[in-house]
Amino acid sequence: MNSSVLIIAEAGVNHNGSMRMAKQLIDAAAAAGADFVKFQSFKADRLVSKEAKKAEYQSTNFKEESDTQFQMLKNLELSDEQHTELIQYCNQAGIRFFSTAFDTEGLDYVNSLGFEQFKVPSGEITNYPYLKRLAEIGKPVILSTGMASLQEVADAVTLLTSKGLSKKDVSVLHCNTEYPTPMKDVNLKAMLSIGKELRVNVGYSDHTLGIEVPIAAVALGATVIEKHFTLDRSLPGPDHAASLEPDELKAMVAGIRNIEQAISGDGIKKPSASETKNISIARKSIHLRKEVKADSILKEEDLIPLRPGDGISPMQWETIIGKRTAVDLPFGHKLKPEDLI
Repeated sequence: MNSSVLIIAEAGVNHNGSMRMAKQLIDAAAAAGADFVKFQSFKADRLVSKEAKKAEYQSTNFKEESDTQFQMLKNLELSDEQHTELIQYCNQAGIRFFSTAFDTEGLDYVNSLGFEQFKVPSGEITNYPYLKRLAEIGKPVILSTGMASLQEVADAVTLLTSKGLSKKDVSVLHCNTEYPTPMKDVNLKAMLSIGKELRVNVGYSDHTLGIEVPIAAVALGATVIEKHFTLDRSLPGPDHAASLEPDELKAMVAGIRNIEQAISGDGIKKPSASETKNISIARKSIHLRKEVKADSILKEEDLIPLRPGDGISPMQWETIIGKRTAVDLPFGHKLKPEDLI
């Protein structure tokens, strides 16, 4: 991972089974400046039973005759050939391909694609064989934690590290698995709690509408941001309605990069290079409110702070009162040390 915030543009299954749409999503993620465009690598028969019902948001956002997850997911599978084609297209578009696997065979498959790291979806955080296999592969892991308690997150991290992964190779993403997530349920401070309690790198996987929450997460210290996006929120499909459109994704990436710069300082309060030139312009110096003759004792009513601030600072106010003038001084004169005895 690089030192800047890792931004994962989650295409997921928003390709709706269309390679043309998948490539358009890749183009949009690349144009937005994301680091990765992420899809999902699964076989429906290894992911859900044929009787598993859809989540409420899936039924609402993807109306079809069947109410089972199986048929919905079966239509959204990507073949090995499609994976290869999409990876090649990403290389041409200048963005890295990424994908989430949902079972141990899937992990081995995406590992064969040359992935340098893996992403654990929230639903697999309690999947012992899956986490164990990840640790055996030995590559960095990004762990989403939607629906999990802090103890369940700790258990997953402990499993990964006890089976061989170093804690520095585990990044834990705070997440809420509701599409879209109500703002009142975001609980962004939980990301900080995860980092403090487990001493891991933290990030945020976002399902809210809009871009402000992931940007806020970066301001709080997120090192990874994941966000669903689509070509059009009105498209049929389980995740489109809770996804960003391309212009919004671009705005989110730009906002994150701006916040990265804003929080990158050394923490020492001092004038910055860009503002130093404005010090004398914006601050004030001690001037004379009226004409003063030589050998006069300066009184408070003789003085006024005025710009520019390249003379005696008004912070020397008490020191200047009572000083004797060396020469005649005109109205509005900016006092200098040599004017005083």
